[in-house]
Amino acid sequence: MARAFTLDGTYIHLTPDEGARAIEGGDRFWAGIQERRDLDEGRLMGVIGQSADWDHWERHPAGEEILTLLSGEMELVLDMPEGEQRTVVKAGETFIVPRGIWHRALVQEAGRLMFVTPGAGTEHRAVDRPVATRRD
Repeated sequence: MARAFTLDGTYIHLTPDEGARAIEGGDRFWAGIQERRDLDEGRLMGVIGQSADWDHWERHPAGEEILTLLSGEMELVLDMPEGEQRTVVKAGETFIVPRGIWHRALVQEAGRLMFVTPGAGTEHRAVDRPVATRRD
């Protein structure tokens, strides 16, 4: 039987065949994310709390990531080929992160973030590591 749920505890896998399936979200999901191959196709949609700056950079070579800030305020930092770009995102605003661009967020005010993310090839790097080679 179909039931309603929140995107905080249950995420949605949007499959390439236009399907949508609910999957367990939250901390347990993220703890095992590196081993999951079922999400390599399609996109993942969910909501996560934002109370601290991201401790990593990430990038998605398979497509753009859509970030909608439901509450709070954050500054997105993108490592673009021409240099760092920063954009403040406020509650109710959406930002499209370009395909393959390293990015992270600095939380200005705690809140909730909805994401729609391509899964294939997603990479993470620690904040203190260099993230891209600059073109001169």
